Amino acid sequence: MTDKVIWITGASSGIGKALAIKFANEGWKVAISARRENLLNEISKSHDGIFSYPLDVTDSEKCKSVFNDIKEKFKDIDISVFSTGIHDPKSEKSLNLDKVRQIMEVNFFGTVNSINAVCDYYKNRKSGQISIVSSVAGYRGLPAAGAYCASKSALTSFAESLYFEMKRKDVKVTLISPGFIKTPMTDQNDFPMPMIRSPEFAAEQIYVGLVKKNAFEIHFPKSFTFIMKILQILPNWIYFKILDKGMKKISY
Repeated sequence: MTDKVIWITGASSGIGKALAIKFANEGWKVAISARRENLLNEISKSHDGIFSYPLDVTDSEKCKSVFNDIKEKFKDIDISVFSTGIHDPKSEKSLNLDKVRQIMEVNFFGTVNSINAVCDYYKNRKSGQISIVSSVAGYRGLPAAGAYCASKSALTSFAESLYFEMKRKDVKVTLISPGFIKTPMTDQNDFPMPMIRSPEFAAEQIYVGLVKKNAFEIHFPKSFTFIMKILQILPNWIYFKILDKGMKKISY
């Protein structure tokens, strides 16, 4: 049993939920947030050490008040993990502007709202860790995912910039870049997802990366993310040729 505390957003399902359970099983006290209060309460009731704090991250003032509630209860929050994210591949194929704005508002600005709520706390504490869940989809633009890729690319750049600012205050910033993980979000995809893994696999990788290692980026599964990192540095004409060839094999 430990007296350490972690706050996780986007914790009602998928990676966030699995990560909350993993940390609770390791003896941490876990504050979980998401919009779906009923799902948060189910998780909290089913696992000792998990506490529900409903939150819509698009409300910047609510982010601050929820974090203050968590501080009031636990006093110290060692790690904050921001994993809120949405994706709608069907609407992205038709460039639905309302959906593009919603994806950016939730994925990027919602995460920035959350970071804004904790930034001064960690600066004053001069310790702790802020962790941002992005995606390998942020490495390069992918078909039928323009808004999602853009939101994740923005998060990746934001995390890199935040790293420099927080390092001066002895606060660690980590970037989490998963490959395909089986979640309600990826269940929407209508194409083969190579090397897809379970949320529990993701939670284990993140836990080890946050608690036992010191790298800036936690990415997994390595067999997939290293391929994506190679694609990231290829000249555009080669990258587009590879993707065009791949797209011919699937319905799009």
